[in-house]
Amino acid sequence: MDIGSFFFLILVIGAFYYLLLRPQQKREKARRELVRSLQVGDEVVTNSGIHGVVAEVEDAVVWLEVAPDVELKLSRDAVAGKVTESADEDTEPADEDEPAEDPADG
Repeated sequence: MDIGSFFFLILVIGAFYYLLLRPQQKREKARRELVRSLQVGDEVVTNSGIHGVVAEVEDAVVWLEVAPDVELKLSRDAVAGKVTESADEDTEPADEDEPAEDPADG
């Protein structure tokens, strides 16, 4: 094995690390911090798509209120993310009283 192929091999391994492994490690670290920071009152979504509000937090368990007087006992790892208010504000329903504008009318 000559020096050129050795450096090429090192370059390929370095590119593999920076393009695949490092971003995955960053995502996992952010997810661990999210799960660790869960508090009562946080609106979250689970890996299965269930939305709810955290009612109680225990060591490895989260009680999620999905409807009035309906709570689910979930593993902390089942939480995929927090729901932010800004996502709801950006999607305002169209006013149905006004007719839609036709772009051809100019």
